[in-house]
Amino acid sequence: MNIFGTDGIRNKVGNYPFTSKVLPQLGRAIALWALEKYGHVPDFLVARDTRISGSWVQVSLASGLLRSPVIIYDAQVLPTPAVFHLMKDDPRYTCGIIISASHNPAQDNGIKIIDRQGKITQADEERITELMEDSVGSSQTGCCGDTHGSPGPEIETNQEYHHFGLQLPLINGEELYDKKICSLFKPGFLKNQTIVLDCAQGATSTVAPAIFNALGAQIIAINNTPTGYNINKNCGALHPESLQAAVIKHSALVGFAFDGDGDRVIAVSKDGTIKDGDDVLALLCQHPDYKNEMTIVSTIMANQGFEAYLQTLGKSLIRTPVGDKYVVQELITHDLLLGGEPSGHTILRSLLPTGDGILVALKIVETMLLTGNSAFQTFTKFPQVILNVPIKHKKPLTESPIAGAIKAHEELVPQGRVLVRYSGTEPILRVMVEDSESERTTHVAHKLAEKLKTLLS
Repeated sequence: MNIFGTDGIRNKVGNYPFTSKVLPQLGRAIALWALEKYGHVPDFLVARDTRISGSWVQVSLASGLLRSPVIIYDAQVLPTPAVFHLMKDDPRYTCGIIISASHNPAQDNGIKIIDRQGKITQADEERITELMEDSVGSSQTGCCGDTHGSPGPEIETNQEYHHFGLQLPLINGEELYDKKICSLFKPGFLKNQTIVLDCAQGATSTVAPAIFNALGAQIIAINNTPTGYNINKNCGALHPESLQAAVIKHSALVGFAFDGDGDRVIAVSKDGTIKDGDDVLALLCQHPDYKNEMTIVSTIMANQGFEAYLQTLGKSLIRTPVGDKYVVQELITHDLLLGGEPSGHTILRSLLPTGDGILVALKIVETMLLTGNSAFQTFTKFPQVILNVPIKHKKPLTESPIAGAIKAHEELVPQGRVLVRYSGTEPILRVMVEDSESERTTHVAHKLAEKLKTLLS
């Protein structure tokens, strides 16, 4: 069974595979996969977000990685997109490993693996899973009688010293990322602009204010004092309420909320209106870099109002399954430049094959200033309600009686849409209903969510 979800591996710390027994086995499997795939000693660039378990996960994973002749460069705390930028600019790095659970709460953690092309493929994920399962089997029945699922003492005692890996510090990762992002914009272009940044108590807490300040902005930074326990807690991209209040209080031009690892961004306009990923894509369509792009990529969650807006511009929308990796695949397939998700992952493909909240936020302000759209006006949305239903087990959504319940509620919004899917990163079922009439949208969404909660309990 593939241990990877829609965005790497993710779970509560203490649950599989985030245990002291399994993480070294996973690290060993990743090292073997990299040696097998690339045919040379791989150099790993490793970074993490601010959650309290990050150091432990990193050390545990490294104990398995370093049983093979690999080199690890420890960049410590960095946003996920910073690892992509550093790998893009420095050919010595073969792979990147980001230890983060993104927007999840502090008790969770995750592992994302990338190479020079971006996030690794499903075939890569399946091979790592296979190698890990082989490692588990050998450690449980090894020649030394180890039955505890440990990394395997027979390997440790017989391994020649030159087969071990090496870990080195990377002390200037944040500085390199700062310089890279600033180099993409006109110096001082944010002068006299007041901007609020909600850093989600995460990996952008120091780097985001530093970059915006370097480009001339007057920064109001909030939720930028991480303790290891407060990442994403009532703040950041999933909880922009404090950002709304701060933007209005300080009469800011705009505000931006990042998530824990900094690969997504949600904006708040100067009148306090929340602007999601659909709004961001709509605004960026006005930027000179993307104005001539005739096709934009988003997911099945993109609002119908956004698709209608694109049609007025003579542009079309390609929809993908939920997950920024699917958006990137379509961008590459059709040689397109701009795509994203309503949740806040926005891909500027000519610059990076993943979302970068800080980079996108700067591109948003640049667009506002270039076009005179300081109000961040975009399009009129169809009323949309998204509800999360906690679950313990995933049952097939295409089988009775679940499929029947979904179909019955679809018939209540014949001009709208109903989407039901399991989250790939959390134990929840997402119910989305979209229709032209707000009250009906809310009613159908809650009615369907209650029905499915009963059927899945």
